[in-house]
Amino acid sequence: MKFTLEPGVPPHLIRGYSGNEIRIGESTVHGSCIVTADTLITQWEPQSFAELRPRHLEALLALAPELVLLGTGPTQQFPSAEIRALLGSRGVGLEAMHLGAACRTFNVLVQEERRVAAGLFLR
Repeated sequence: MKFTLEPGVPPHLIRGYSGNEIRIGESTVHGSCIVTADTLITQWEPQSFAELRPRHLEALLALAPELVLLGTGPTQQFPSAEIRALLGSRGVGLEAMHLGAACRTFNVLVQEERRVAAGLFLR
C-alpha cells in the first residue's frame, strides 16, 4: 500500500455564482469582492466594473499575484488603458472576462497553485 499526501483544498474555491451572489468557500458574497486561494475581501470599494479605477487595484496588488482576473459582471468588458498599464508596469498579468468565466478560470488556476487574485463584480 502506498500513501501519498494530497494537497489540501484551498478554502476559497468558488462554489457558485448568480446575478445576486457569489458563493466562495463557506461564504456568500452579495457585492464586488477580491478573492485568492486563502484571502477573501468583501469590502471592496468599486461596486460595479464601470466604477473600477487604477487606485482600486492596490488592494489586489497587495496580495502579490502573478495574474489578476477581472470578472466583469454578466458580460465581458475590457479595463481601461490606465488599469492595463498599471498592472503591466508591475509585471502582473491581466485577464478580463464575464463573471462565470472568471470564476471557473480562478478555480482552475488556484488548483494549479498559481498566485492568482480575482476581482469579481456582479454588475
